[in-house]
Amino acid sequence: MNHATLPRSCAAACIRPLAATLLFCVLGGLCWSTQAEARPTKPSATDRQIAVAVSILLERQHLTGHDMDDEISERGLHSLLKTLDPLKLYFYQQDVDEFSTSKHDLDEMVKRGDIRFAYVIFDRFLTRVGERIQIAVAEVDVEHDFTLDEEMIRDGDFAKYATTPDEAKDKWRRRVKFEMLSQLADDLTPEEARKKLRRRYTSIGKRWEQTSNDELLEMYLTSLTTGFDPHTTYMSPGTLDNFEIIMGLKLDGIGASLRSEDGYTKVHQIIVGGAADQDGRLKEGDEITGVGQGEEGEIEDIVDMKLNDVVSKIRGKRGTIVRLEVRPVENPKDRKVLVITRQEIKLTESEARSVVIPWGTKPNGQPYQVGILALPSFYMDMKAARNRDPNYKSTTRDVRRLLTEFNQQQVDAVVVDLRFNGGGSLTEAVNMTGLFIDKGPVVQVKGPDGRSQPFVDPEAGMVWSGPLMVLTNKFSASASEIFAGAIKDYDRGLVVGDDATHGKGTVQQLYDLGNAIFRIAQKKNLGALKLTIQQFYRPDGASTQNRGVTADVIIPSLTSHLDVGESDLDFALAFDQIAALRHDEYEMVDANIVGQLRSASKERIDRSEKFTRDLRRIAKYEEQKDRQTVTLNQAKFLAEREELDADKEQKDAFEEAADTDRPVFDAENHYNIEALEIMVDYLKLLKDNRVAIAK
Repeated sequence: MNHATLPRSCAAACIRPLAATLLFCVLGGLCWSTQAEARPTKPSATDRQIAVAVSILLERQHLTGHDMDDEISERGLHSLLKTLDPLKLYFYQQDVDEFSTSKHDLDEMVKRGDIRFAYVIFDRFLTRVGERIQIAVAEVDVEHDFTLDEEMIRDGDFAKYATTPDEAKDKWRRRVKFEMLSQLADDLTPEEARKKLRRRYTSIGKRWEQTSNDELLEMYLTSLTTGFDPHTTYMSPGTLDNFEIIMGLKLDGIGASLRSEDGYTKVHQIIVGGAADQDGRLKEGDEITGVGQGEEGEIEDIVDMKLNDVVSKIRGKRGTIVRLEVRPVENPKDRKVLVITRQEIKLTESEARSVVIPWGTKPNGQPYQVGILALPSFYMDMKAARNRDPNYKSTTRDVRRLLTEFNQQQVDAVVVDLRFNGGGSLTEAVNMTGLFIDKGPVVQVKGPDGRSQPFVDPEAGMVWSGPLMVLTNKFSASASEIFAGAIKDYDRGLVVGDDATHGKGTVQQLYDLGNAIFRIAQKKNLGALKLTIQQFYRPDGASTQNRGVTADVIIPSLTSHLDVGESDLDFALAFDQIAALRHDEYEMVDANIVGQLRSASKERIDRSEKFTRDLRRIAKYEEQKDRQTVTLNQAKFLAEREELDADKEQKDAFEEAADTDRPVFDAENHYNIEALEIMVDYLKLLKDNRVAIAK
């Protein structure tokens, strides 16, 4: 690189966030760390410098070589409006028409560092939010007729912006009616539902008003950068800090996970070993209403404050004190103040974990010992690595240790569980693959110049040479696909799970904008540009882009049917293929073995009541999710909800993807049981051929 940056290769997936009322965050990280403030004021000189730097890097370094031009400008406007108003509930059509007169000007504006257009749009948006919230709150108290055969458009792609105040009012009347039905279906009384919705709508307005300049800049620049591809984004300073926290798996705070629910901040999870866990008084479900700094600082009311701003107040240097005003879930009237000393928190639930599960029966009558290795991400402590810390946190180091323990325990097989693993460090994906193969290329990367370069297993020999299964689903992305694809191309092990993985086949690099602009070591944190610079390819030459890695044996699951794949994202790059590389083949998997495993698995699934129920749910989900509208007739609504709530099913899947508080492997879950049965069948078919030897 010929510019002053600190580039860092990464392969983190960009899976669209779920639009839901629940937002989860680990205290001390994983959210923006901006301070609560009024609506954005005006761009600063630094904001203008950042915009110019982003535009220059995009044109010089992006994989596609695409110019920042009218096409990118038009895409950027589309993305910004979709980010702000995905269901077309706020803007008028005439607002959008007015903005569209500048749809081919955004590129030139950003090149000049002019981002005032973002403030024009956002100021109008806040005005419309205020108007719509007034309508919504008024509609909450209206007696709705739930016997009418009305419908509400539920898909933003098919919705239209209102053109008159009456149309806007009718949109929100239907929206409130739908949410009232949802609350009543959850067994709330009409008055409880009204109270909850009043809070929800009021909180929406207040939270948007707290948007900071940094957040607006991130939103605007990312709308433009994702016009190049979905994974090229601008990270504000707070987002960059949190990205490095996620990769390093450690932070300073109290050790709790929070959620924001209709303006209230509630404790979602207590992190084992953290300050809150050691203190013992803060409980899951408690509501935090105020935060004070130190032993005597004034306690600030945080009701209706955005979750990321709440986090910034609770997060702080280890050894310092934070005071939390709490309404306990067990007795909400007994409000109390907890004094907690912040500590370093290690996010052990997000690192590689293992368990050995006895399953099936060997010829000698003893159970097979199956080592399960659960890996939520491909993490690496980037700061420690840059500082040449010999003990920096690393996926490969942790997995090597766990595999060594498996060898000592003489397990018969290993399952690497990459379900919901959205990716992470490209280097770690390559190095970890090397623990399962002797030598050879793991992945190929191709940049804008069209030349491909192999990334090779850096160390000869295998830590685990026995039978291997890789569990994947549609949320397994990027670095996960590098690992799974290499294992498949080498015929080293089975890939089992959803019909295909996410389909993200591009590599991103972080460009530190503080360095890029000021070119000095002690620079200000100005955030970073996460820029797509390469596309990666499996050793056999196929990209995973848009297609993912297909499973050898498919286990039915709702996740396979969610619209969360790369091909579902706006402006995703196309599939590509290059020449294959010479590499070893281990012949641990062949067509005959796969055919027998599929047949045996299908027979079990066909006999299973639980999988039969799953397949019915999947069919009903497919039917509901393709509808553009939802009924507002109470009898019909409740009947449909009784069968399946497609929105809730999708929301639950996203929450599972974000949840780190789950066991390493639930051996009582019927899906996991089927995976273990496939492994036992696999071991029996391998017979004595249970050591990977290059052919």
